Amino acid sequence: QVQLVESGGGLVQAGGSLRLSCAASGRTFGSVTMGWFRQAPGQEREFVAAISWNGDNTGYADSVKGRFTISRNNADNTVYLQMNCLKPEDTAVYYCASSPRFAVVGGLYDYWGQGTQVTVSS
Repeated sequence: QVQLVESGGGLVQAGGSLRLSCAASGRTFGSVTMGWFRQAPGQEREFVAAISWNGDNTGYADSVKGRFTISRNNADNTVYLQMNCLKPEDTAVYYCASSPRFAVVGGLYDYWGQGTQVTVSS
C-alpha cells in the first residue's frame, strides 16, 4: 500500500508561482517514477510532468514546458512541482502518482493522491 499526500495548492494571480509537494509513504520511494497530473472541471485528467526514480529522466506536457519543473528528494520521500508563470488555464486539481516505470500515461500509474486545488485568477 502506498500513501501519497499533496500540498501547496491555493489561489494565485496569473504570472505568479506555486510549489506543490507530494509526500509518499509505504513503498520504496526511491525506486519508482513519480508523476503529476491535473484535472480541470469538465475535462479529462491530463499528464503534467514525470520524474524517474533517480531524477535522471524527466518529461513534461507541452503546455507546461519551460514554466514547470519537477524534482524529487528521495531522502525525504517527497516530489515537488515548481510552477512559474501560471496562467488561468492551469487551474485544476493537481494529483501526484507513482509508477513502477517511467511513463507519461496515467494508466501506468498505480497509486494516486487525493489532489490539491490550484486556482489561477486573471
